[in-house]
Amino acid sequence: MFRRIAQMLAIAVALLVMVGFGFAEEAAAAGKSWGYYVGIGLAIGLSAIGTGIAQGRIGAAGVGAIAENRELVPTVLLLVVIPETLVIFGFVVAMILLGQ
Repeated sequence: MFRRIAQMLAIAVALLVMVGFGFAEEAAAAGKSWGYYVGIGLAIGLSAIGTGIAQGRIGAAGVGAIAENRELVPTVLLLVVIPETLVIFGFVVAMILLGQ
């Protein structure tokens, strides 16, 4: 399980770095380094990875709780939605950085 997660993280980081190199020419013209755009990609990408891990674990536990007691559906739904704010914050940070 850990090996699979490590492989997926390595692929995600590699893709983010490639996106950064893709913007390198535009960044040079704008006077910003390619690392600036890699940072923006990491802000969104890492927050999405963290959200996926959290929602997977919360969702699995929530399904078990709902199977035992159906009255827990609103609570579990709220707990699954809360980690999604991490991606929203990552997106907001990326938009702020792109606006500079």
